[in-house]
Order: sequence, then C-alpha cells, then structure tokens
Amino acid sequence: MTLPRRQFLQLAAGAAALPAVSHSASAQAYPARAITMVVPFAAGGPTDVIGRVLADRMRTSLGQTVVVENTTGAGGTAGAGRLARAAPDGYTIGIGQNGSHVITGATYSNLPYDLIKDFDPVTLICITPFMVVAKKSVPADDLKSFIAWLRDNPNKTVGTAGQGSISHVCGLIFQQATKTQLQFVPYRGIAPAMQDVVAGNLDLIISDPVATLPQARAGNIKAYAVCADRRLPTAPEFPTVDEAGLPGYYVALWHGLWMPRGTPKPVIDKIHAAAVEALADPAVRSKLEQLGQDIYPRERQNPQALAAQQKSEIEKWWPIIRAGNIKVD
Repeated sequence: MTLPRRQFLQLAAGAAALPAVSHSASAQAYPARAITMVVPFAAGGPTDVIGRVLADRMRTSLGQTVVVENTTGAGGTAGAGRLARAAPDGYTIGIGQNGSHVITGATYSNLPYDLIKDFDPVTLICITPFMVVAKKSVPADDLKSFIAWLRDNPNKTVGTAGQGSISHVCGLIFQQATKTQLQFVPYRGIAPAMQDVVAGNLDLIISDPVATLPQARAGNIKAYAVCADRRLPTAPEFPTVDEAGLPGYYVALWHGLWMPRGTPKPVIDKIHAAAVEALADPAVRSKLEQLGQDIYPRERQNPQALAAQQKSEIEKWWPIIRAGNIKVD
C-alpha cells in the first residue's frame, strides 16, 4: 500500500530523529560502567594516595566505581602514555602531577605523546612542598649538619621516583645547591623508595609529606626541612629550608586530573563536577590536609586553571633542566 505523501514525510522525520534521541539518552546515561583512574606511580605514593581519596568520593557523584590502576615506570611516562592511548570515551581518566606532566617533557627526548596536545585538562587538585628526609641512622640532627655530612661522605644514595622524575630533578638541584656528590637510585615510585629509607638501605629522599610525614612522626626517619618559605600548617614542628640553612630551595608537588584528548565536553564536565564535589567534601578535605596538601581554591578547580598551571611550570622548569643538561634516553 502506498502511503499518502504527508504521512510518509511524518514517518521519515520521526525516523531521522531517532539517532539524535538515542545519542542524547546515551549522553545522559554516562557513566554506564566503571571508570578507570590511571595513576602513573606505585601504590602508596603521594599520587596514588591522593588519587584513591578522590576516586572513592567521586563514585558517589558518578554512581559508578572509579577503579585505580597503577601503571608505573619511567618517571611517570608509562602511566601518562597509557592515558594518552586510551579511547576518549570518558571511561579512562588520569591523575598526574608536575613530575609526569611537566618535568618529563624536558628530561625525556623521545616521549611517544605530547604533554599538551594529547590530554584534555579537567581540574587542579592540590599542592604541597617537598621535604628533605634521611634514614634514622644518619648522625646529623639538622639540615646544616646533614649537608656537611654529605660533603664528608660522597656518593650517599638518594631515591627517586624514576629517571627524569621531579624527585630526580629536585635531587640534582639539591646536589648542586649543597655542593655534594650523590648517587641516584631510581624506583617505580616514591613509596618503594621510602620503604628502603625506613629499612636503612637508602640514605635520603626528597619527597612530599604524603610519603614523609607518617614515617617522620613515627620516628622511622629523620626529617630535616620543608622545601618552602613557610612551615606546613599540619606539621609546624618541621622548619623551612630558609630556617634550616638552605634558603630558596623551594620545591612543590601539585596534582591535577586529565583525560585523553578528544573526550566530549559533556563527559569532561561530568568528571569535573564529580571532582569538585569531592574536593568540597569535609571528609576528603580533612584527609588531604592531614597529608600536608593544600587544596586549590574553588576558582582554580577547572580545566583552564590546570592548563595555565602546566604552561607556567613548563616555562619555569624546562630552561632549568636544559641548562643542566638533565636527560633520560
């Protein structure tokens, strides 16, 4: 039977509208399954701990589990590469920091991805200064004495989160500033390096409070100074480098969330909203603050602020790294 032209056009219009309705319903249904959060460093380290605190709370907003996946090695580049290669469908997000998303761009000459072009920024999370710590059997009780001891005993071991990582670069700058000679030992993250400091198998480490504070307060290591111009509000017992005898040695670790380039904006917006809700949660804030983290103010918890932060850090660190000829091939 031949349909009247008017009825045929109505049916055709309805059929043409179906894909759009289906697409809209699909977007509204996101996420429909678990999301993977790629952590580019070992379990128990600062990036891992912060990522897990955030992932646990984001589950409440998203209605789906956020599974943490530790993809470790090569100063964070293995995990960053994993994120860059992931499908931009919203089901893979990555937590990173200035080590994995700034420093490696200058220390590695053969990265298989572009730090700017291959990731979509989501939000800034938190920032904290590093601390200079050593195994408890070191005879020095303050930073000045510790530096003198390192000068008198060359080739003491310093752990890093991998070749070309921010802890490696900061160790090299510390070596230069203190006129010492250190032996750098790469790990797959700060957590296993800290385990060796506690065990007495590694002499020192320069890391953030997530790894250092619990061990320092337990008396398992010696903490000499905070690498900032002010003391940690949550740990005021530790002096700044200015107070301890190494003025101006300021090093901070900041974290952000990224997604693979090309992720649809509505999806990024949903992940961003879940992250902002998590960072506003009093329980999350308390956990991060106890770890010595300063949560970025709400007006900086957005993609634009993360992109600007990354750009400014690249402009700061890349000339320093290149001037020092710090390379990993």
